Amino acid sequence: MKLSISSLPFGKQEFNYHVDGEFFNEIEASEVRSGSVDVALTVTHTQEGIYELDFVCNGVISIPCDRCLDDMDHQVDDTYHLTVKMGDALDDSQDGVLVIPSSWRTLDLAPIVRDTVLLTIPMMHVHAPGECNEEMLGRLEEHAASGYNSDEDFETPPSDNMENAEGDIDPRWEALKQLVDNKNNKK
Repeated sequence: MKLSISSLPFGKQEFNYHVDGEFFNEIEASEVRSGSVDVALTVTHTQEGIYELDFVCNGVISIPCDRCLDDMDHQVDDTYHLTVKMGDALDDSQDGVLVIPSSWRTLDLAPIVRDTVLLTIPMMHVHAPGECNEEMLGRLEEHAASGYNSDEDFETPPSDNMENAEGDIDPRWEALKQLVDNKNNKK
């Protein structure tokens, strides 16, 4: 997916691309299993050596659910603006600005599109309630650490877990508490 940037006339030009599963399979360590995303690119050549690129990405990618590991669809609906300037050397240190060597005749758009799409994936991606693979959830529950209760563990503050049922402080917490007390006594 290359853009012949050196031959673009002044003004606006529009380009359309489509990326699919093959595009995402070429990305190393990507969690995208398949996808179909349309990319509309508007390039505005404003002045000599300066180009404004506006990307609009729409489509669906398939990623694993963090809870049950089954594939789930993730909607991609994002825009990205990039200013490309001709210069002496490659410089991508500024957000939204890319300086490329004047000798470059083409600009590889694949990394830009890849990053734009991948950044739409949330940190935690899980199926909507009731859509996870029940068999996998059962196995997760079966192999979870003893005493694990997903509802309680997320509702109980960690400080309340320092004491056991008899009211004694867990020895690991006691050792940490002594370290803090020693530090406070030295002040």
